[in-house]
Amino acid sequence: MAKEKIILGIDPGTTIMGFGIIKVINKQMHFVQMNELMLRKYDDPYTKLKLIFERTLELIDTYHPDEIAIEAPFYGKNVQSMLKLGRAQGVAMAAGLSREIPITEYMPKKIKMAITGNGNASKEQVARMLQSVLKLKSLPKNLDSTDGLAAAVCHFYNDGRVEIGKSYTGWEAFIKQNPDKIK
Repeated sequence: MAKEKIILGIDPGTTIMGFGIIKVINKQMHFVQMNELMLRKYDDPYTKLKLIFERTLELIDTYHPDEIAIEAPFYGKNVQSMLKLGRAQGVAMAAGLSREIPITEYMPKKIKMAITGNGNASKEQVARMLQSVLKLKSLPKNLDSTDGLAAAVCHFYNDGRVEIGKSYTGWEAFIKQNPDKIK
């Protein structure tokens, strides 16, 4: 029997939220969809957060993802921008958590590294690599949707790997922290 898994990737934002969905069948990745939620026309920040929450729930209820991969906000020069991104990420995560879907956060550099081999790759380089790997006919005008798709693909590439940064004192500690890896 074929092993299937659906991964929803989200690039949170309060201007544009990008998302992409892949289906994994027997360790093979297949493109399902990518798109954007355009939020520019809304002035009220709380309306934007409500729309992000509702659209994420709609995606979950339509595609039934097994896992969600979300890009983590990164620290830049503008603290207010980071706070807004954090809120957008938080409501998208709350939508997934309300449906009890496991969520994994990835730093932007980790996503870029997973897709292109270069943690400093441009959005265009990431998009072109996804186009090649997933055999996409064309790319969208805005690359926020490819950023969401990149989060899903990054999650696929990292599936089953021990995360960098975790440390174990021995096999006993590893087994205790990873019971799902024991058969």
